[in-house]
Amino acid sequence: MDETKLNGEDATRIFDALSQGTRFETYRLLLRYVPYGLQAGDIARLLAVAHNTMSVHLGVLERAGLVTSRREGRSIIYAVSLSTAGPVLSQLMAEMGFAVSPRCGTGPAAFPQLRPAAGNDRVYNVLLVCSANSARSLIAEALLNREGRGRFKAYSAGSRPKLKPHSMAIDLLDSLGYDTTNLASKSWDGFAKPDAPQMDFVITTCDAAAGEICPAFPGHPLQAHWGLPDPIRVKGTEAEQKAAFVATYRRLAGRISAFVNLPFEQLDLASLKERIGEIGKMEGATDLTLSGQAA
Repeated sequence: MDETKLNGEDATRIFDALSQGTRFETYRLLLRYVPYGLQAGDIARLLAVAHNTMSVHLGVLERAGLVTSRREGRSIIYAVSLSTAGPVLSQLMAEMGFAVSPRCGTGPAAFPQLRPAAGNDRVYNVLLVCSANSARSLIAEALLNREGRGRFKAYSAGSRPKLKPHSMAIDLLDSLGYDTTNLASKSWDGFAKPDAPQMDFVITTCDAAAGEICPAFPGHPLQAHWGLPDPIRVKGTEAEQKAAFVATYRRLAGRISAFVNLPFEQLDLASLKERIGEIGKMEGATDLTLSGQAA
């Protein structure tokens, strides 16, 4: 692609590929993993899309030059090609008078780069909280324990926990290949005991829990709010209720993928708190989260 001149054919190909919802979400997800990429199976799981359907969408993105791929054993790794959409978007923004980041016009790094080892061997403990601990916080726990890849240990709890997780949350996670054996609804009081694991982060996923007085968790963890609507409250047909759980899962997956890719070792406490708070304001956030009053 000629980076010095906006090519209408290139622009049309790019926007046509991104005009479909799943492809747009796939591209946006992969942007969080630049330059390392993700396995095709991980992309399908994080977006709760059937593997064969995801393969079709990834093929369209690859033909448009928006992603590149490489086979690694039995897996195919996909990564965003910044040199394709970057110049087009940069020029469109420049023509409208907006300043653009130099990164948009740079060529792609050699694909795929291996994610460097963490600067230290520290494992971050994260407590995900909602009032009932039966859906949102449990889904977030499962996501983070898998996406954290050993750098994070996730727990979940509730201020007023149910007796057990909601069946639709467990069924959804089971269908996506998560191990749900140890997922259980439990009180956050257990994490305030002297012998409880010391948390680095406490993240509330519902407005009700964010409005309550938390126990005194050991270690003074950084707290943030990622409020999302409760899928359990959705009425209607079984299909409509299941769709609400899938939507909640996708929104939490987006937040978790952004969270695990933060440069933790490079951020001071104030900057880290701000970045984690901004993650909570991603698509689907509650009004309380957007207002920042729960932080």
